Amino acid sequence: MTLNLVWVVPVCGVAAILFAIYLAWDVLRRDTGTEEMQNVGAVIYEGAVAFLRRQYTTIAILAVITALLVGGLIALFERYPEVEISIVELGIRTGVAFLAGAALSAISGIIGMYIAVKSNLRCASAAGRSIGEALVVALRGGAVSGFLVVALSLLGVAAIFYLYGGGSAPHDAPFIIVGFGFGASFVALFAQLGGGIYTKAADVGADLVGKVEAGIPEDDPRNPAVVADLVGDNVGDCAGRGADLFESTVAENIGAMILGVGLAKATGVTTWIFFPLVVRALGLISSIVGVMSVRLRKGEDPMTPLIRGYAVTLVLCIIGLAACTYFMLGQAWWWFFIAGLIGLLTSLAFVAITEYYTGRRWRPVRTIAEQSKTGAATNIIAGIAVAFENTAAPVIVIGIALIGSFWAGAQASGMLGISAAIGGIYGTAVSTMAMLMTCAYILAMDTFGPIADNAGGIVEMSGAPEEIRRGIDALDAAGNTTKALTKGYAIGSAALAAFLLFSAYLDKVALVRTRIMEGLGYAPEVINQMVAASKVVDLSKVEVFVGATVGAMLIFLFSSFAIRAVGHTASNMIEEVRRQFREDPGIMAGTSRPNYARAVDISTRAALKEMIVPGVLALATPIAVGIILGAEAEAALLMVGTISGIILATVMNNGGAAWDNAKKSIEAGLLKDSAGNVIRKGTETHAASVVGDTVGDPLKDTAGPSVHVLIKLLATTSLVLAPLFIRL
Repeated sequence: MTLNLVWVVPVCGVAAILFAIYLAWDVLRRDTGTEEMQNVGAVIYEGAVAFLRRQYTTIAILAVITALLVGGLIALFERYPEVEISIVELGIRTGVAFLAGAALSAISGIIGMYIAVKSNLRCASAAGRSIGEALVVALRGGAVSGFLVVALSLLGVAAIFYLYGGGSAPHDAPFIIVGFGFGASFVALFAQLGGGIYTKAADVGADLVGKVEAGIPEDDPRNPAVVADLVGDNVGDCAGRGADLFESTVAENIGAMILGVGLAKATGVTTWIFFPLVVRALGLISSIVGVMSVRLRKGEDPMTPLIRGYAVTLVLCIIGLAACTYFMLGQAWWWFFIAGLIGLLTSLAFVAITEYYTGRRWRPVRTIAEQSKTGAATNIIAGIAVAFENTAAPVIVIGIALIGSFWAGAQASGMLGISAAIGGIYGTAVSTMAMLMTCAYILAMDTFGPIADNAGGIVEMSGAPEEIRRGIDALDAAGNTTKALTKGYAIGSAALAAFLLFSAYLDKVALVRTRIMEGLGYAPEVINQMVAASKVVDLSKVEVFVGATVGAMLIFLFSSFAIRAVGHTASNMIEEVRRQFREDPGIMAGTSRPNYARAVDISTRAALKEMIVPGVLALATPIAVGIILGAEAEAALLMVGTISGIILATVMNNGGAAWDNAKKSIEAGLLKDSAGNVIRKGTETHAASVVGDTVGDPLKDTAGPSVHVLIKLLATTSLVLAPLFIRL
């Protein structure tokens, strides 16, 4: 017997929003520290709000234009829609869904950033009383973003599904709401790209002139770029990552629902369509318990309770997954539970792999730090080697996860009376949805990082006592690790989702071709042959090979634009900081206040200008390939572009984090010379590590996360516009 547990979705979604409201209240009611801390916090808040206002105004204009363009293309050129509604209505609904997804994605990023900025100050204040209290403030401040993002994506998909006829026509609605995921991906790309350019340009400028040339500490108030750097942590790591994971959960949910349509038609049971929503809803409840379980015990490293909370979340997710599959998926539940368990274990594997390649205790980071003794060149060579090496383990894990979950789903096919291919593909969808069950907790850990980092900046700039700084440094180190772990988790989920979304695209192409051929009066056997052919991507065809090559090229060209934007803006920032130091000697003497606003303005203007070209490139390329070369070439672009994107993002994310932690291990006194003496800040070895870190900065915080969004945008663009690419 199967039960339709769809009622769980609104209950858990609303509970998560109420929990986020409680966390926001708990954080905002806490002490805001000294007057000096409040002044620094106010400057950061003012800069972050000003940038987001300008950024989202630009994004809103682009989103409206794109919604009109997409809706118009569908209404004017689509002739055989995959659903039983008029062409004009489909165009309007797609455009509206696009704007709804874009709006909720923007809201998720803005609210998360607002609470994070307010949490920074309270975390800095709490550090003066207890490092345990500061950890709770930072995690709960980050959890506000995590739970709002996941709850809004869940409720948003469910709401638009029912608004677009999901109650009466559940087989059609998943295809109509794809525009919702497209809109979320569109905003996420620009939010992540713009925020990443902003934050890394400021960070590189602040580090190279402040640490290397002037020899002053990180977050020193004499550095004109330090406020822009602290603002950037919020607009990049908080607002940008919130929008990123919002679109991830939306796109993967819709893709899984589309795959569920095939099973629902074959079995006559609609629970296959609703299952992805229910699984994610139970993950929210598990994450709530995980966050509330985090407490720092005496003498513990701050990472320990965070990992303990993740373990609690993971165990509860396994229990929720078992219950969900048992009650919703009938006699085949056991095999789909195994597929989901593989997804959860995959997330654990990615966390472990990322920790190994980016943690200060392990060989890769120690090797980079050791190579810094002989200069920046050897540091960079070692970092590149680590970045390339770290692709092997994730690819092996992804391969095992996909084969294992496909096999588990295929074992269930005999019980359900469906083909092994359909069951296997749905098994990979269950695996992806299970991996996303912990998303709220993971995102809370991610936003914990910039909150702790900003708290450290506030402590430094306000002249707080050294003992407070030492405590907040421990949180900052934990935050660097959690940010790296989150990127590893995001890439892992993207890798599993890539196959899911690619399969959903092929399903949609097959369905549209069926409608076209039925309308033209083709015989059923001919239609069946065409449907089978639609599931094949033949790289021996010249146009398909070209499409695949363009997909790989797009990933590298897009990354080039993103990295170049950081380099160009960082050069301007460096010149500005040097100019202020040169023209006003009182800044270094501590008798004059730097012009922080000038540095903030440089990052703001550059981020808004530089995000346009790569964003348009990412949107225009798949549309051009689909229209010019056809649906099969588009499938090749999606397949190869996604594979290239996952591998390159892994190189950039973990390579950049390894460079960063190599520098921090030297700053923490963990590197010694041949005589056993600790190598300190201000040495040539430390300067070499700073150079390596600045090379890694635009990789791990600008290009890498943006590529992760790009591969989802390729999928949602292809899904929405697939009918325009089809030729018989």
